[in-house]
Amino acid sequence: MYSLTEIETEGLHYLELVSTNGESRAQICLNQGGRLSALIFENIQILADYHPSTYKDNFASAILFPFANRIKNGEYVFNKTNYKLNCNEATKNNALHGLVYDKTFEYADSILNSNFGAVTLRYNENENPIGFPFKFNIELTYKLSESGIRLSVNVLNTDNKGFPFTLGWHPYFKTRDLYNSHLNFNSSISYLVDDHQIPNGEVSFNETMPFQLKDTNLDTGYKLVDNQVEFLTPEYQLKIEATSVNNYLQVYTPPDSNILAIEPMTGAADSFNNKMGLQILNPKDNYTIQWTLTIESETTNTTNHLNK
Repeated sequence: MYSLTEIETEGLHYLELVSTNGESRAQICLNQGGRLSALIFENIQILADYHPSTYKDNFASAILFPFANRIKNGEYVFNKTNYKLNCNEATKNNALHGLVYDKTFEYADSILNSNFGAVTLRYNENENPIGFPFKFNIELTYKLSESGIRLSVNVLNTDNKGFPFTLGWHPYFKTRDLYNSHLNFNSSISYLVDDHQIPNGEVSFNETMPFQLKDTNLDTGYKLVDNQVEFLTPEYQLKIEATSVNNYLQVYTPPDSNILAIEPMTGAADSFNNKMGLQILNPKDNYTIQWTLTIESETTNTTNHLNK
């Protein structure tokens, strides 16, 4: 039977899903935007083990809503009205990673049986956030099973007017050997950016897949052709699949060794201005997306992928 445990440490409140055999566990931090703060799968560390005190700088596994990545100068126009968000990326004068990454989520529900464990968290925005004066509810459901983990995000517009949005997720993945790890995804476009990491053009992307990550520094956005991204490492193979129609990707190699951020998004950076992937959620409507992480620990699959 999968189990769910509450943990409180260093002033933070966590929920932890654990598999029947104890070899897989997913830890979720309620105080830090309901993020997936740790993931062990079949005794293999999948997510980078950042201390929670660094979350304000790395946004590890943050849920990005109502915008993913950056909004230039925190400014945008919607329905002929000018809005100004707080610029929490002071060095570049951008609004960064949405408005729920630092909110406290509440436990809502759970399902625990011999096949999987799932927990649902909820945050209700009933105020008028600076630069985004709209009310909404957001629910996160994490489902841990023998194939990996799935994150479902459901957003309900509880306001009397529509609002613009994109959604994203910001996990950092750990491997013992990034030099001999590979990425595999289908894209024909990567985005050029200015000095503030705001898209200002695009170029053709024709990298042979899967491409090796040795000696590679990335902080690059892509428009995906389909809904899948693979991360192939010496100790595990991971596939991220999204249910969204339009899919974008940000890939970032932080200064930390053997760590890679793979960020699936429904829109590009600065989407409130460039409209790339931007959607409108009307009053009382909801939007749901699922990101499924299928994980295989057998290293023999790496050779099969590379020989395709």
